[in-house]
Amino acid sequence: MASQAEFEAMRRAIALAARGLGRTSPNPPVGCVILDPAGAVAGEGWHARAGGPHAEIEALRRAGDRARGGTAVVTLEPCNHTGRTGPCAQALLDAGVARVVVAVPDPNQAASGGTETLRAAGIDVEIGVLEAKAAAGNVAWLTSVRTGRPYLTWKFAATLDGRSAAADGTSRWITGPEARADVHRLRATVDTIVAGVGTVLADDPELTVRLPDDAHQPLRVVVDSAGRTPAGARVRDGAAETWIATAAEVGAGPDGRVDLAKLLAALHARGSRSVLLEGGPTLAGAALRAGLVDRVVGYLAPALLGAGPAALGEAGISTIGQALRLDVTDVTVIGTDVRITATPRITTAPQEA
Repeated sequence: MASQAEFEAMRRAIALAARGLGRTSPNPPVGCVILDPAGAVAGEGWHARAGGPHAEIEALRRAGDRARGGTAVVTLEPCNHTGRTGPCAQALLDAGVARVVVAVPDPNQAASGGTETLRAAGIDVEIGVLEAKAAAGNVAWLTSVRTGRPYLTWKFAATLDGRSAAADGTSRWITGPEARADVHRLRATVDTIVAGVGTVLADDPELTVRLPDDAHQPLRVVVDSAGRTPAGARVRDGAAETWIATAAEVGAGPDGRVDLAKLLAALHARGSRSVLLEGGPTLAGAALRAGLVDRVVGYLAPALLGAGPAALGEAGISTIGQALRLDVTDVTVIGTDVRITATPRITTAPQEA
């Protein structure tokens, strides 16, 4: 049974892991805290970038000799393979820790097995401490391992009556400055930002992270079936890497447009594990229709328009019984606006008698 100090250390490790969001792919964001034999924090670390030291290595380096006889508290099962870095399970053995506390088992068969190695060497191992909380913080990577595609978040901004723009097409600004700043923080946590060519032609967005203390820029992808993105579009400005994804390159669906499932598979092959969809209503509807949306983040402004394009286009839903129901996981007031985060509800078909 984990001690109070170990629970506190795991909460800290989960917070540390979040610092790597958007920077570690294709590796997972991981946090680690080393407790000395007396239960005091001796060192902590997180995986900051792919190819760099893993969280356990950073924490052990900071702990030094105080790790011997102590406890390693880590958000994900220590890896058991040699990739660009050595196996963390062996590093923990070499450091002389006596106990390892893990939140989430590693579902990646190529790297899992660290706990077995540790136990075989006589280390006391406990798995499942704050597992749900740690898994929620690492949901994009875990989903990508299990599905073979990136975790997709659809983000939109709308008025309370669901309009993404006015009848004349104007849409700057639906939400206030605080909500717009929050979007940049959201962008900073993902590997890839995706928009449709319609949005690029209408709004000419930059699709970059604009935060004073964040240099991370996700890959920008324009879903452009026929290659209509202008040469002077801001997404081509060099501020971040950009891919104009055409149907000829990615593959077309039955409607002749870019096949979104193939696009996500291609992004996964490029190392992307998290995607933020910022496209317009047509692209969002297509993603929902294909069952590719894992999370919805909506910014709702306390305003009414009464006319204008809706935030969501045709999504293959024709009757109320087909409505895609969501489970709300967070509601936060940001400035004058409300941010609602929700995930599609998993339903099972009724069994025949």
